[in-house]
Amino acid sequence: MKPLENIRVISLGQYMSAPYCTMLLADMGAEVIKVERPGKGDPRRGIAPYPDTEKENPMGGGFMAYNRNKKSIVIDLRAEEGKEIYRSLVEKSDVVVENMRPGATDRLGIGYEDLKQINPAVVYSAISGFGQLEGYRGPNTERPTFDIVVEAMSGIMAQVGFEDRAPQWTVYGLADLYSGLVAAYSIMLALFMREKTGEGQFVDTAMYDCMLSLNERMVMLHSFTGEMQPRGKLRHQGPRAAFQTSDGYVAVNVPDNIIWGRLCKVIGREDLIEDDRTINGPQRAKNDSLVREAMETWLSDKERDSVVNLLNESGVPAGPVQIASDIFEDPQVEARKMLVDIVDPDYGTYTFARTPMRLSGVDEIDKNPAPRLGEHTVELLREIVGMEEGKIEKLIEDGVIGG
Repeated sequence: MKPLENIRVISLGQYMSAPYCTMLLADMGAEVIKVERPGKGDPRRGIAPYPDTEKENPMGGGFMAYNRNKKSIVIDLRAEEGKEIYRSLVEKSDVVVENMRPGATDRLGIGYEDLKQINPAVVYSAISGFGQLEGYRGPNTERPTFDIVVEAMSGIMAQVGFEDRAPQWTVYGLADLYSGLVAAYSIMLALFMREKTGEGQFVDTAMYDCMLSLNERMVMLHSFTGEMQPRGKLRHQGPRAAFQTSDGYVAVNVPDNIIWGRLCKVIGREDLIEDDRTINGPQRAKNDSLVREAMETWLSDKERDSVVNLLNESGVPAGPVQIASDIFEDPQVEARKMLVDIVDPDYGTYTFARTPMRLSGVDEIDKNPAPRLGEHTVELLREIVGMEEGKIEKLIEDGVIGG
């Protein structure tokens, strides 16, 4: 059993944020119907890397990773008949998720104000760069956005890298994924409210808001000190960094004097516990070169994994800086079943990261591959809309639907 069984989601999403959001819902049992444009569908279907470049129009790996456990229907939403089909699907659904440019669905006559007239209980989730809920619209509301833009504007990029180099982005798609996660959580709140009121509502997720909330420490620091955290260096605590061993790197964080004392004992530098230059967080941050020298001297002839074990046994949280091959061999990853093998009918078996939700009363996630473009069009029109075969064939012939 899964918590979202019998919840139907219409996904008018593309690229990353909305597809990730709806994958979270699909993994928990929701029926997710991905609405795609005729021709090539979601643009991410065609974005590299590809599992097989020998095939004509190979499916992009990113699309395969974020669209498992979904159904695909192709509808031309520019056509009036296409809009009517879309409305019929929404009328019999619980949730709509979209990340189109603000105003795009309204101009088509399929925005929230239009759809709530036919389904007042629908939860309509819109993910955009800067939000679009009335009363909270700003000067950037209409802008199209990708993740790196809101990473930059939220102040996160200003803290990644080093002061003598340009700001760096973090993880590819971080803003999209976190916004998708926030949207999924917000949808759950709206569904919970619907149980009490019987009414749906508009769920507004702004990527900029999400990244700014994730960057809460920067806001707090500026409020308290008027300072901006410099790239690559802390001012109020330390050490917090990756240190090189004989065969790799180890990440260590020392947030207080208790853990600092433990670290000093492990590395044989108990003299630094009461040294004025390292006696507290701000002093250790100020004299980080002294701290780094002590750490590097101790680590120079030691192997990464033995260092990690020794530090953790001594009460100093530490972990190896792992690369992709390490992840695939990590026994903790295996124990948590965080890598899932998906068997694709065209490309064979590939491995993807599992969504992280774990509930004791919930079955393991399904492992259905990402759908072919329009794979479920006929099935969905027949079963949900109740459309006759002759009508379906005529709409396919006219290019209104695809399958």
